[in-house]
Amino acid sequence: MSIPAFRFPCILTACLIASSAQAAVNFEKDLLPAITKKCIECHKASHLENGQKKDPKAGLRLDASWAILKGSENGPVLMPGAPDKSGIFESVTLPKDEDGHMPSKGEDLTKAEIALLKTWIQEGADFGGWIGSVEGMPAGAMTESVKPYKPRPRDLFYAKLEKEVKPLSDDVLAKAKEAGAQVAPVKVESPLVRVDFLTGVSKCDDAKVAALLPLKENIVQLDLGRTVITNEALKTIGQLPRLVVLDLRQTKITDAGLESLIGLKKLESLNLFGTEITDAGLKHLAKLKSLKNVHLWQSKATKPGVKQLNAAIPGLKASIE
Repeated sequence: MSIPAFRFPCILTACLIASSAQAAVNFEKDLLPAITKKCIECHKASHLENGQKKDPKAGLRLDASWAILKGSENGPVLMPGAPDKSGIFESVTLPKDEDGHMPSKGEDLTKAEIALLKTWIQEGADFGGWIGSVEGMPAGAMTESVKPYKPRPRDLFYAKLEKEVKPLSDDVLAKAKEAGAQVAPVKVESPLVRVDFLTGVSKCDDAKVAALLPLKENIVQLDLGRTVITNEALKTIGQLPRLVVLDLRQTKITDAGLESLIGLKKLESLNLFGTEITDAGLKHLAKLKSLKNVHLWQSKATKPGVKQLNAAIPGLKASIE
C-alpha cells in the first residue's frame, strides 16, 4: 500500500516557529529561517554527499516555493486556503501512533506552531516574493497554477459520513479514555474517529469494547489487534453503523463470531491475520458486499475458500499469503 509521501520526512511543518497569528504570516520572515535550519537538509535538490547521490526524501523539496507547490513524488502536499486538504498540515495533526504522524522523531509541534501553519495556509499560503533555489526549476514553473487537490476515495467516503454525525462530547471521550481506549479524529476537525487499545492490548476485553457503544455513531476505524477479546466483543462491533476499517489480528475470535458482523454495511477493510478463522467463517463474510480488502495471512482459511470469497464479492481482494 502506498503511503502519501508528505507523511515520510521532516517536512515543512516540523520546522515552524511560534509567531503571532493576529497578523498575516510572512513566509520568508517568519517561517523560512526555521525551515532552512531544520528541514532543507533532507528536502533540497539532489546532491552528492560522501561521494553518493542524495535525493530529497519522498521527492519533496522545501528549498523553493515552486518546489513546495509541486509537492512530493505522490502529488501535491499543499492546497492554499484549505488546511484540511493539505498533507503538510494533516501530517502534524494525525495521532502520534499513526505511521504518517510528523515529526516522526523528537518533540511534537506545539499548539502555537500548528496554529501558525494553519493560519498561513488559510491566508492562501503566500510565499511573498520568495522563490528560493532555481536548480531544477522547470520553465514557466512560477506561472503555472497549483495542481488541483485530488482526495483519496476513502477521504470522499468519510466526507459523506461526516455529514451524518455530530462531534463527540468531552464527557463521552473521557469515559472511553477511562476504559483504556485511545480515540482520535481520522483527520483534523472531523467528528469521525479511530479507536485502538494499543497502550493496553492485554487489558482490552469484551467489557472494554462494550464501553465504546456511546461512540458507535462516530467510529469508522477500530483496531483491536492482539487484544483478549472473544466473540462476545463482535456483538458490540456489529452495532457500529459507520465502521469502515476493522483490525482483529491475532485475537481468539472464531467463525461463529463473524456472523455478528454481517450488518456492517460500510465495512471495507478487515484484518484477520493470525486468527483461527476457517473457510466456514468466510461464508459469513461473503454477505458483507461492501468489503474491499480482507487479510487472512496465517489464519486457518484455505486458498479455495479465499478464492470463493473473492468470487462472491465483486472487486474484493482477500489474501491468504
